[in-house]
Amino acid sequence: MTQKYFHMLFLYLSRMNAFLAAALLGFLVLLINLDIVSRTLFDGSLPGVTEIIALAIPVLVFLALPYQVSGGLLIRNNYFLRKGGGNSALELFSNVVSMAISVGISIATMPLLLSAIDSGEFFGTPDVFTISVWPLRLAILFGSLLVAILFAYKVVEDWRWSLVSSQTAVTLSVFIISIGILFNIAGSNTEIGSVSIVLLLWLLITGVPVAFSLLCTGVVGLSFMKHDLGIGVDVLGMVSASAVSSYVFAAVPLFVLMGLIVASANIGRDSLRVAYWFVGFLKGGLGIATVGANAIFAAITGISIASAAIFSKVAAPELIARGFTPKFALGLVAGSSVLGMLIPPSILLIIYGIIAEVSINKLFVAAVIPGLLLAFLLCLVVVLCVTLNLRFAVTDRYHLTEELPVISISEILRVGPPIFLLVACIVGGIYGGIFTPTEAGAVGSALSCVIALSLGRIKVKKLIELVFSAASTTSSLLFMIIGASAFGLMLTLSGIPEALGQVAQVTGLGLTTYVCLYFLIVVFLGTILDSTSILLVMVPIGLPVVHAMGGDLIWFGIVTVIGVEVGLLTPPLGLSIYAIKASIDDDSISLGDIFRGASPFAMLTFLVCLLLIFNPNLCLVLL
Repeated sequence: MTQKYFHMLFLYLSRMNAFLAAALLGFLVLLINLDIVSRTLFDGSLPGVTEIIALAIPVLVFLALPYQVSGGLLIRNNYFLRKGGGNSALELFSNVVSMAISVGISIATMPLLLSAIDSGEFFGTPDVFTISVWPLRLAILFGSLLVAILFAYKVVEDWRWSLVSSQTAVTLSVFIISIGILFNIAGSNTEIGSVSIVLLLWLLITGVPVAFSLLCTGVVGLSFMKHDLGIGVDVLGMVSASAVSSYVFAAVPLFVLMGLIVASANIGRDSLRVAYWFVGFLKGGLGIATVGANAIFAAITGISIASAAIFSKVAAPELIARGFTPKFALGLVAGSSVLGMLIPPSILLIIYGIIAEVSINKLFVAAVIPGLLLAFLLCLVVVLCVTLNLRFAVTDRYHLTEELPVISISEILRVGPPIFLLVACIVGGIYGGIFTPTEAGAVGSALSCVIALSLGRIKVKKLIELVFSAASTTSSLLFMIIGASAFGLMLTLSGIPEALGQVAQVTGLGLTTYVCLYFLIVVFLGTILDSTSILLVMVPIGLPVVHAMGGDLIWFGIVTVIGVEVGLLTPPLGLSIYAIKASIDDDSISLGDIFRGASPFAMLTFLVCLLLIFNPNLCLVLL
């Protein structure tokens, strides 16, 4: 009984922490908008905004992280867990690894906290603006301890049932021993780094949360390279405090928040109706409108999964009702949803820009032509399928003259301006150099909030829930970047990127051939891992080689993101496909049907990326 009460207490603390994180996110939205107003009206920014936000982001991460853990919401690969019926041995192993890393973060942070208090350590510029760092250390320590306790509780629960899956337990033990032997016989840092990558892929595949997989790999690899476990643990403390402590990282929670508000306010439905008003007279007009609405929605939210989930409810039923086959209708929704990560603003482009340390604004500009090209080709496929009356796409019930209910001019004037205002504000502000991506996210969040409330689409209570959800989701995303930072340090010390560059030179591989091979690996990983995981794993490996070979890192980013997006449409994982399946209420439509329906669009996206690889100017012409 005592154990139960303690567990309830920790769950309560996790939720309270998440509410504090949500309040902090709301404060950041307000602070950045006030800074913009101050700069515009009074020709001067508010003091300390950059410093406050830089320290606030890791605080937000570790405040909300326990809630993500308690709810089982951390990003991970559940494929083999699902196939094994929730295998307890895999769960036990995953929780033990995560608990150990959380304890390591706590151990590494404690002396940093005490040192910050004793020395009065601060962040900022003396005589301009400074802020103490001990609250940051305290948040990391408290959050990591709470995470460790929650995982410890899971370990105790899993231990009771672990013997049920004894075969899996034996397999895990054999693999762990094998990895240990490989680490011990590895002589050079490059060999240790290679074994570390094998360990990482195995951890990801077996279901260990992505962030903890990256952190574990970084710690283990660095410890073996330096022959000192303490160094690996110290790295945990360093990356937890500094990896996401930057103004630019605030763009992630801000765009996530905006996407959630826009989705809840039915902007996706409005986009479809407005798009259809313009193109409904064309052959396959509803299909074209679906692509156009996804492009509009993408330009507002930058989240592919959100587009897939929303338009599977909004557009797919209308497409099916008017004679499109279910698999083609849902495949079109899935195929056009990838525009969310290509047409700016894009969460993946933001993350890539942070990892690669390149201009996010330039990435957004470079993505315009590829995004428009892909949207045009998707529309062309729809027109061709309808014109040729392909049974794959349309049924005998399809009629070109059948339309959606008539949309009045007054309704267009009511729902159209808010959409165009959001797009113009965000996209125009970024391209026009008025806003940084972070500022655009803050303005977009505030503006979408005002629009949603004024249209009566959401209430204040719902808005609070969305801020809470955004803070929690952001915690998972940014914690993965913390993990990627540790992984990147290990890779740098291993010399693997340099070794790959030397192999490319010796074998005579040109830049184009190398990027093609890299792209194929990214697409393959898309069959088993989610988009963000692929980005965090592959970019640190591939980017130094491309840079050494003289490749443009902006172009490489666009190629990487498109390759990652193909993975959203490919089995067995295909997150967009799973999002669509979860969104529709029709057991007659299987996952296989949706995958088959999306296959032509996945192939089209694949070919567009190959075109960009061989013609980099398609990305760079606007720069």
